[in-house]
Amino acid sequence: MDRLENLALFVRIVEKRGVAAAGRDFGLSPATASERLAALEAYYGASLLHRTTRSISLTDAGKTVVERARILLAEADDLEARVKRGIDQLSGNIRISAPHDLGERRIAPLLDDFMDINAGISIELLLADGYVDIVGQGLDLAVRFGALRDSNLIARKLGPNRRVICASPAYLEARGVPRHPEELVDHNCLVMQFGQIVDREWSFLINNQHCKVSVSGNRIANSGIRVREWCLAGHGIALKSVWDVHEDLECGRLVELLDAFSPDAQSSLQFLFPKSSRLVRRVRSLMDFLDARLVKPDVT
Repeated sequence: MDRLENLALFVRIVEKRGVAAAGRDFGLSPATASERLAALEAYYGASLLHRTTRSISLTDAGKTVVERARILLAEADDLEARVKRGIDQLSGNIRISAPHDLGERRIAPLLDDFMDINAGISIELLLADGYVDIVGQGLDLAVRFGALRDSNLIARKLGPNRRVICASPAYLEARGVPRHPEELVDHNCLVMQFGQIVDREWSFLINNQHCKVSVSGNRIANSGIRVREWCLAGHGIALKSVWDVHEDLECGRLVELLDAFSPDAQSSLQFLFPKSSRLVRRVRSLMDFLDARLVKPDVT
């Protein structure tokens, strides 16, 4: 069996966190997939995985192999596309992650447009609002809010962002308009959960000092879409990225609150991609396509 195919299987084992699951993707039995992995380890003369009955993890050699394998596989795929389909045609798979709300409503339609233009492209879109292990999951690209915290990643800025406190006119008519962050204690706040972290402390600028105000409510969700829908339905006050609600604010479906107390520090919306990977042409083209077509809100 071609070593490149064994490397592709190894990368999928890491992404799927299991030999049997990866083997199914390649039409292989668990026994055959294990044999291929053993052959790869024999070739390199090193164990690539720590395996138990419940989990797998990479050895130091495995980390090196999976990082380089992803580059080799991407370059081989790019070369095949250039030779077989011509240099002006894009082809191959792109694995991209995005937050639920932004991804579902704004990025997914643009991905459809990109695939209409480039018929040889396939997309795996993973929507998640919590932490995403971009390198570990073998993602080509992620769209994320906030500062870059992982030294294994490279960021390319899409645009500035700020988070806004907002509610529907119906909610404000029924419950009143908070004039100060401390008044949120008397309101039903719609709270996001990011992984294991529940975002019950919202940041404000009060008397030129950055302060956190504890909030609570009867609805918590790990989906930004669900929080926005609850907010539009009049169930409470939400803290949302302006990218997610700027159209709702412009047309009056939602009203921004406490803007005089909005923190002056602004985060960014950005592309993230692994430092160890070489951006192949299809991924670079998708980044340029999204950058040009995503409607950027006014964050002032």
